[in-house]
Amino acid sequence: MSNLLDYVKQQMTNEVKHPNFKAGDTITVSYKIKEGEKERIQQYNGVVIQRKNEKATASFTVRKISNGIGVERIFPVTSPFIEKIEVNKVGIVRRAKIFYIRELTGKAARIREKLQTKTKKA
Repeated sequence: MSNLLDYVKQQMTNEVKHPNFKAGDTITVSYKIKEGEKERIQQYNGVVIQRKNEKATASFTVRKISNGIGVERIFPVTSPFIEKIEVNKVGIVRRAKIFYIRELTGKAARIREKLQTKTKKA
């Protein structure tokens, strides 16, 4: 029964290619917004605090601080309105869902960054 449901969900959603990211990563989501007849792309930059579900029903939550107020937005991974996702920083966290970051402010809310090693060309 579960395989049948997976098959139906797969047929109903389109296949999208996004970069791999996880909780703790800082990403920029370019999201299409339709206002009447016009369409524009809005960039939402923040820290991923969770990835939820998998396959067709997958979603992720991005948190940012806007004018001193924490704002969270949930994006479905298979949404046709997502133009692209860019991974800005890869964070090092020990949890899959970092809800504890909601209570932290300032320097305490920082996430350690994974340093990118450069390869030497011979």
